[in-house]
Amino acid sequence: MFQSLDELLQILNPQIVGSLKRAIELGKWPNGVVVSPQQKMLCAEAVAYWEQKHAAPVERVGYVPPKSTPCADKHDHDHEEEAVTWVAS
Repeated sequence: MFQSLDELLQILNPQIVGSLKRAIELGKWPNGVVVSPQQKMLCAEAVAYWEQKHAAPVERVGYVPPKSTPCADKHDHDHEEEAVTWVAS
């Protein structure tokens, strides 16, 4: 389909990006042909490139919202202090 990332980047638009995401997700093109590992990598790079330029961070593939408290543990333990034991190596 595409021989290089540059060739693919020149024609990107929202519809093509959606098709590329679907091909990556399903592992095949709309005509049923299997997406090769190289094609999958090119598609992923193209989607990331396009989203970096055209999509808000929260709309990008792989976006993970920040935690309300950095490094928060699932169980807060009411901020209990824990003793640290050093082990000689």
